[in-house]
Amino acid sequence: MKETGAHSKSFSPDLIGKNLKKHFNMRSLRESVIQQRNTLFILMVAAVGLYGCNNTEGAPGGAGMTMPPPALPVFSINATPATTYQEFTASLEGTQNVDIHPQVEGYLEKIYVEEGAYVTAGQLLFKINDRPYDAQVHNSQANIEAAKANLEKTSIEVNRLQPLVDNKVISDVQLKAAQAAYNAAKAQVAQAEAEGNNAGINLGYTLVKAPVNGYIGRIPFKTGALVGKGEAQPLTIVSEVKEVYAYFGMSENDFLKFTSDFPGKTIDEKIKGLPPVELQLADMSIYSHKGKIELMEGQFDRSIGAITFRATFPNAERFLRSGITGKVRIPQANTGLLPVPQTSTYEIQDRIFVFTVGDSNKVVGKQIHIVSKTTDYYLVDKGVNAGDKIVFAGMDRLVDGAVISPQLLSADSLLKVMPL
Repeated sequence: MKETGAHSKSFSPDLIGKNLKKHFNMRSLRESVIQQRNTLFILMVAAVGLYGCNNTEGAPGGAGMTMPPPALPVFSINATPATTYQEFTASLEGTQNVDIHPQVEGYLEKIYVEEGAYVTAGQLLFKINDRPYDAQVHNSQANIEAAKANLEKTSIEVNRLQPLVDNKVISDVQLKAAQAAYNAAKAQVAQAEAEGNNAGINLGYTLVKAPVNGYIGRIPFKTGALVGKGEAQPLTIVSEVKEVYAYFGMSENDFLKFTSDFPGKTIDEKIKGLPPVELQLADMSIYSHKGKIELMEGQFDRSIGAITFRATFPNAERFLRSGITGKVRIPQANTGLLPVPQTSTYEIQDRIFVFTVGDSNKVVGKQIHIVSKTTDYYLVDKGVNAGDKIVFAGMDRLVDGAVISPQLLSADSLLKVMPL
């Protein structure tokens, strides 16, 4: 019995507070999620271990001895401002994603860039064999010269016949024929020059340049490959990622919740009034810059039952790339809700319960109504009240009406271990 008393004394509220304070000081420089959960695990093990110690200490005393009530950690619940997030899976794209297609057909002669390289507008990317197009340019130049020579010839004929007609030496029919031949020659010159310009353009198309600044995507073709305008696959894609767009969809339920939770008379006003949003990356880290929701599609996509939104994130460091995925997190401030640690709850038929400590230290199971949740907490508006004492750990050995020896935990200390 003395040992039992010693255990009870060693687990007094003051001593627990001191131990927690010491523990939090040791962890103050490393408050990561994993460390917080490790600390929480230690508290739970200590609580359950104490419960086991008290049970075993009472058992050997012989029949008829009463087992002391288990000493379990208890905390007082109070309303605390908390920020919750609506999370939506998003895909990221650069503000400009330009497919680079060849404008002429030919063999890919040179590739001047590497996949993933950053290029500027006008920078040379590829060269297509230009010999056929260079020959066309020379041929068109020859045609232009021939057409101009023919034009000169017809002009001379018109000039020769004009005085003869003026002096009525010959009929004007010959002059009209000569004038028609001159006009046809003039048209041939214009046609030859147009063909020459087209040949020059095609020759220029053999040099493929970047239309915008951005990063080079995959290059599926290698040197020597035959490429052309009819090729469905682009030579590569240039993505401008100084800013990135995060596209995400809201279901009908989420959209209705969005329209009711955020202020504004119209959807445009609600979007403009939204706070900056976060981007959670695939490794669960939060992107260093916040974004802004700017755009919403005009209607729901019936095939997926969602409406698409777009958020814009700055990307000056070019850390984000087109094609990666993440989650857009829309924050919402909550006041008047009671934060209940998820580890302090138990579930019965999809309903969530907690054990509250009542008169004579008897515990009572109460169902809670969850409005939202954070990483470690449920935010509750019904089922428990501010000031209620809730069993923190050891619920698996409790039943309604069981008597415990409550060991009060500081709410502030708990929040340090498990921040909202």
